[in-house]
Amino acid sequence: MKIVFMGTPDFSVPVLDALVEAGHEIVAVYCQPPRPAGRGKRERPTPVHIRALDLGLEVRHPRSLRDPEAQAAFAALGAEIGVVVAYGLILPQPILDAPARGCLNIHASLLPRWRGAAPIHRAVMAGDEETGVCIMQMDAGLDTGPVLLRRATLIGKEETTGDLHDRLSRLGAAAIVEALDRIDSLTPEPQPDEGVTYAEKIDKAEARVDWSRPATEVARHIRGLSPFPGAWCEIAGERVKLLGARASNGAGQPGEVIGPLTIACGIGAVEITRAQRPGRRPMEANEFLLGFEMPDHVG
Repeated sequence: MKIVFMGTPDFSVPVLDALVEAGHEIVAVYCQPPRPAGRGKRERPTPVHIRALDLGLEVRHPRSLRDPEAQAAFAALGAEIGVVVAYGLILPQPILDAPARGCLNIHASLLPRWRGAAPIHRAVMAGDEETGVCIMQMDAGLDTGPVLLRRATLIGKEETTGDLHDRLSRLGAAAIVEALDRIDSLTPEPQPDEGVTYAEKIDKAEARVDWSRPATEVARHIRGLSPFPGAWCEIAGERVKLLGARASNGAGQPGEVIGPLTIACGIGAVEITRAQRPGRRPMEANEFLLGFEMPDHVG
């Protein structure tokens, strides 16, 4: 099929690769514009931009698709279908209507649960046992369109958002190839009104750990924000990112250190399995503790 691909971050790259490997014709790739990054604030292209150039594909990165000229340029591609995954721009109706078969979105949740910007983070933080991907026919709403195909997967007990992100990206890549192969036989299923939840964008203000909460919630919070933006606390005057955790037995005052990297919570305790000091790389717990003396209490 003649496809316009629209995606931006690492999550989208395996999907682009899968479409190319399946023999589809990518008439253009749309992604977010390069943005200043790093110490020098030099403009850095997005992961999809870089991969598309490697594949010899045309890349477009308009700052908006509301401009009539941008919409006309999109329509002129003559695509049969648009494939959208973590693109990052709202698609106005003329864009949704331009491909002959409309636009399909790969959404990383089991809709209607976790519509919105951060479905993977929110599923882990909420303690969901299951998530997945949905191939959805896009409409003007926020992840409200009918679902063509859904694939579910269990969330591991100690799985982080980073771990789940990579699995769901691969699952979504396989699902969209299957959906395109079966496009004429799939029946769009309207999403039910029951069970709708919204995955609000992660705010960095959420990242500080509240040790007064129950251990199960604290551990999910840490795993859900790993690796980005990274839950954190103050340890010996340093702002330490906590990247892996499990609920553990133990008791004490919230924030009290009751084991090498075990911290008391409001109920129970949390064992930190992976952490990162400022200016250092992430380390497993045993390596983190080498040459680092834990205080009696963390903040």
